[in-house]
Amino acid sequence: MTTAIPPGMERPHFIGIGGAGMSGIAKLLAGRGAAVAGSDSRASETTAALTALGVTTHVGHRAEHLAGDATCVVVSSAIRQDNPELVEAARRALPVIHRAEALAALLAGTRSIAVAGTHGKTTTTSMLAVALTTLGLSPSYAIGGDLDVPGSNAAQGTGDLFVVEADESDRSFHHFRPEVAIILNVELDHHANYASMDEIYDSFETFVAGIRPGGTLVINADQEGARKLTARLAGRPELTVVTYGEAADADVRVTGLRPKGLTSEVTVELGGEKLTFEVSVPGRHYAHNAVAALAAGVAAGVPAAALAAALASYTGVRRRLQFKGEAGGVRVIDSYAHHPTEMAADLEAIRDGAGEGRVLVVFQPHLFSRTRELGAEMGRALALADASLVLEIYPAREDPIPGVTSALIVDAARRHGAEVTAVPTRNAVPDAVAGIAGPGDLVLTMGAGDVTELGPLILGRLAA
Repeated sequence: MTTAIPPGMERPHFIGIGGAGMSGIAKLLAGRGAAVAGSDSRASETTAALTALGVTTHVGHRAEHLAGDATCVVVSSAIRQDNPELVEAARRALPVIHRAEALAALLAGTRSIAVAGTHGKTTTTSMLAVALTTLGLSPSYAIGGDLDVPGSNAAQGTGDLFVVEADESDRSFHHFRPEVAIILNVELDHHANYASMDEIYDSFETFVAGIRPGGTLVINADQEGARKLTARLAGRPELTVVTYGEAADADVRVTGLRPKGLTSEVTVELGGEKLTFEVSVPGRHYAHNAVAALAAGVAAGVPAAALAAALASYTGVRRRLQFKGEAGGVRVIDSYAHHPTEMAADLEAIRDGAGEGRVLVVFQPHLFSRTRELGAEMGRALALADASLVLEIYPAREDPIPGVTSALIVDAARRHGAEVTAVPTRNAVPDAVAGIAGPGDLVLTMGAGDVTELGPLILGRLAA
C-alpha cells in the first residue's frame, strides 16, 4: 500500500475545499503528509474538521489566499474561471488539477474499487468502506458524503484496497483505473454535460475501458440502462462481468427482500451459496446497493459470508435517509434525492417505515437545467407522498434559466393528483410543516441543496 504524496502535490491549494469530494481528497493528502491549504465560500463543520487535521482553511475566495509556496491548485467543475484564486494561479503558471485527477493520483499503487452510476454511489461506496473496515482490512476510501460526522468522507488506511466514488456528472470518472468497478444504473442526468443517452452510454463505456486488464465489472441486471450498457460491452475477453439483481439471469441473484420498518433483510445466491444479511436502511434500492457492494468485495477477494455479515455494520450515511429526530410524535428524516428515480425510490422506501402515519415531503429542486428537463417527472414522484411543500430551485453552480421555476414541478405534481404547496422561502417551512403534520407522521426533507438545514428547525417548531 503506497502512502506517498503524488509528485507536485506536496503543497496543494484547494478552491472549494469544503465540498464533499474536495474535502475528502484534501484529508487524504494531509494524511500522507502534504501541507494542504484551501478556501471555501463559507465556514462549515467540514472546514472545521479539516482545520483540526492541520489543514489551512480560508473563508472567501481572494488571490492572497494562495500561498507563495503552493505547488498546485485543485479545482472541481463547479469552480468558475473568474475565481480570483484560479486567476492568480494562472498568473503564476501554477499547475491546475481537477479533483478527479488528484484522486486518481492517490489511487496509484492501490487495488481500487470504483463505484459509478447515476444514483446510489455514495451509499454503496459507504457500505463497502464500512464493511471492509469492520473486517479489519483497513481500506482507504473517498466518498461523496460523510458517514456519520463531518470529515468522515475519506480515510487513509493501511490495507491495499481503496474504495472510491466515481462521478460521471462531468466525465471525471474517466481518470480512474480500477481493479473492480461497480455500475449501479445508467440514466440521463447532468443535462449541462450530456445531451443524450448515447453520450451517457459512451461515457460509461470509456469508464469501463479504464478497468485494469483482468479486472471485474459488477453491473445491475435489473435496470434498463445498465442492461443496455452490458450488451454494448459484449466481446471484451479481458473483462469479467458480474451481474446482480432480481433478474433470473443475474450472476448474484436477489431471492428475498423483507422490509423490517426502517431496515430490511436481503437474501442472495452467490456462487451456489445462499446468504441472508441485514441492511440498516429501508427500501429495495438500498438493499440492491448492498448486494452490489457484496459482489464487488467478493471480486476483490473478500470471502462472501464474512463480507455479508460485515455489511450489517453499515448504519447509514449523512443525508441518505438520515434520521434527524422526533418531536410531537413526528419523525423527521433527511434525503439527498434530487433525481426523479431517487425521489420515487426513497418515498417508496419510507412508506414501509411510516406505518399508519402520513409521508410529508419538503422538496427543494436542485439546478435549473435538471428542473427544466425532469420537472414533470419530479412532480410525478411527489405524488407518492401524502402531501408536499416545494421550495424554489437551489441554483448551486448555475445561473437562472428564463421560465424555469419550481412551478414546473408543482403543476406537474397537481396533474398527478398530488397535494402540493409552493413555499416561497425556507423560513416559512417550519410553520408550514407544523400546520399539517401530526403524531405518527413522517417528514422527509429532500434535495441536494441546503434543504438539509431545515430538519432541526422543523423539529424545534414541532417541539414548541
